[in-house]
Amino acid sequence: MSEKNLEKIISLCKRRGFVYPSSEIYGGFAAVYDYGPYGVELKNNIQGVWWKNMVQDRENIVGLDSAIFMSPKVWEASGHVSGFSDPLSECKKCHTRSRVDHLLEEIDVFADENMTEDEINKIFKKNKDKIKCPSCGSKDFTDAKSFNLLVKSNLGNFTGKWDEEPTYLRGETCQGIYVNFKNVMDSSRVKVPFGIAQVGKAFRNEITARQFIFRTREFEQMEMQYFVEEKDATKEYKRWKKERWEFYVNDLGITEKKLRWHEHENLVFYAKEAWDIEYEFPFGFKEVEGIHNRSDYDLTQHTKHSGCELNYNDPKTNKKFTPWVVETSAGLTRTLFVVLCDAYTEEKVGDDERVVLKLKKELAPVKIAVFPLLKNKPELVKIAKKIFDNLKTKWVCEFDDNGNVGKRYRRQDEIGTPYCVTVDFETIEKDDSVTVRDRDTMKQERVKIKDLEKWFEKKFV
Repeated sequence: MSEKNLEKIISLCKRRGFVYPSSEIYGGFAAVYDYGPYGVELKNNIQGVWWKNMVQDRENIVGLDSAIFMSPKVWEASGHVSGFSDPLSECKKCHTRSRVDHLLEEIDVFADENMTEDEINKIFKKNKDKIKCPSCGSKDFTDAKSFNLLVKSNLGNFTGKWDEEPTYLRGETCQGIYVNFKNVMDSSRVKVPFGIAQVGKAFRNEITARQFIFRTREFEQMEMQYFVEEKDATKEYKRWKKERWEFYVNDLGITEKKLRWHEHENLVFYAKEAWDIEYEFPFGFKEVEGIHNRSDYDLTQHTKHSGCELNYNDPKTNKKFTPWVVETSAGLTRTLFVVLCDAYTEEKVGDDERVVLKLKKELAPVKIAVFPLLKNKPELVKIAKKIFDNLKTKWVCEFDDNGNVGKRYRRQDEIGTPYCVTVDFETIEKDDSVTVRDRDTMKQERVKIKDLEKWFEKKFV
């Protein structure tokens, strides 16, 4: 998929109500987006499929919804206050600020995210003659400096000096899981091994806003922290790698050849192993989900800084230990982008060309669209409305009587609606049947109105 296709996807997202630039009437707000009527349905469907896979279908994983704001001490304990940063450089000519690792990527030089400031600068200086400012083309940059990504707030601080002692919008959702480990243990019947899953918003003061909704300053994560004994960590890690890959292929219907594994070679000091699932976006392979063996670092850190023991006492052996964590961390909004890129299809239909989102049926924002053949024929509209009112009690449906049927089909194709139902004159004059048209094959089938519900039940199993 080319950069040109990326522009087409962005255009479709705006035109059809999937994604809008935030605050657009005021000129927009960089790296922040709103999700329109179809975008929010698609996002909710992806989240629902993930939640079913991760929580509903498993006996030993429970859910959580922790607060966006937490004590600043949480972020000090986790290392985010001192070490959650990206390398920043400024163009001396136009003063555009860029992430150094992104500038290096443009010339196919890759800097690991865990490198020190000195290590990054060494590579940056070595390649300065090849690197151009993305805004003005200049090659004159300042040295790289670490820039902390946490978003500061004055919540609860009334001193007027909130920047000196700020609270933070969370930079990731997993810390809310760690600090609630004891609460979940005390209030539920979970036993190691068990997991805590969460979907929620996170915020990062990204230096470079680019690549549409791939890298944004406000985003949603789908994370699960799986607590295990140290001796089982490697085995469970391998299992979760396999299961997360299968989720994208089987549950989301992503084309497998567009996915690949990427191993982290320069691990953070506490991690034992880390792999990313990457997807081939129009701008190349990029991370969609990380699977990490985080050792016992997180619970140990919060035990140390809070004074509250976050241990597990095995009821069978009476052995007390700090669990290790196997983490699966995916971006919900980034996954939505994957789904859109993978589903976007251009096809020749006779002399014409159609754009269609070949979404898995479970993910489609609208499952069934209902049309009267002509909007100025009350008898057709009445029947179509009755069908719509009946079907919408079970599925997300849309009633559409605007324009000719061909144009309505194209609109529904572009939002990924699997089936369209058309009420025509044959419905009235012959046998109370309607035309049901399949999105992918474009084949049409006559189905009795009284049989429609059962017909769709078989299709949406």
